[in-house]
Amino acid sequence: MKSDRLLSILLLLQTRGRVPARELADRLEVSVRTVYRDVESLSAAGVPVYAERGRHGGIALLPGYRTDVTGLTADEARALFVLATGSTHADLGLDGALGSALRKVMAALPAPHRPAAEATSRRILVDPVRWLGGPAAAPAVDVGELHAAVFADRRLRLRYRHGGQEEARTYTVDPYGLVAKAGVWYLVADRRARPRLFRADRMAALTVTADPVRRRAGVELADAWEVLRRGVEERPAELRVTATVRRARLDMFLRILGPAVAGPPSDGDPATVGLLLPELRSARQLLSFGPDVEVLSPQEVREDLARVAAATAERYAGRAAGP
Repeated sequence: MKSDRLLSILLLLQTRGRVPARELADRLEVSVRTVYRDVESLSAAGVPVYAERGRHGGIALLPGYRTDVTGLTADEARALFVLATGSTHADLGLDGALGSALRKVMAALPAPHRPAAEATSRRILVDPVRWLGGPAAAPAVDVGELHAAVFADRRLRLRYRHGGQEEARTYTVDPYGLVAKAGVWYLVADRRARPRLFRADRMAALTVTADPVRRRAGVELADAWEVLRRGVEERPAELRVTATVRRARLDMFLRILGPAVAGPPSDGDPATVGLLLPELRSARQLLSFGPDVEVLSPQEVREDLARVAAATAERYAGRAAGP
């Protein structure tokens, strides 16, 4: 609608200052001619807007023309710009509305709060969709400390333990930002100019170095996250598992293992459920259900779970027998 487009132009100009007509046209998906007609409409409505032609020209507002939203603290302004991933809004048909709303809020924010709000929108993402995996442990590194480190725009040195490994390793990385994935915090960073993902609950130590961050030109947090997310989610499942689940625990089982469930469970008690898992080790989380879940096949999974369960029982038995 034209009224929405006029408001978008006004708010973009309040936020950016002088903006080339071509850039406005591209953002609003209209022609340059339409942009100039809209500028004339704004001017006729009393908005002090003008156009400067030439190589360094553009559309601008007279200095001092703006509308503030009063009463917002700096933290409140930043909180508004902690964004969910674009797919979340796209699923609801609200991706266009989100961009429009954020432009309006950004333009109306008091000037001192804008830099922090804009930085937050580029450094923090929330993705509510759960990945297959066990529950997160409490991070050894404080998330607030990690947040501050990301905003320092410095290279970070991590002591990090990968899943299935006992010893932590040291990495120097260039951070893009943080992603909260269904309650699990991840650091998205480049290591040797390639995107990597680091779980906060596997970080043993964190140091902010004196070296400035070296991000790849034109790459934002959302871009790096999309590459990493697809790498995880589009990895082919290589292991087909069949298990039985007691009916009383089936709802919980499906909530936790939902992304890996291959087809509806059978009737009866226990129910038979098929799973597609990326690797043998992924099946170990089934042990958290105790005797309520039994793997029927393949045999290699049964043997691996038996080994892990036996080692766990031996450790607890040994402690019980101690002084």
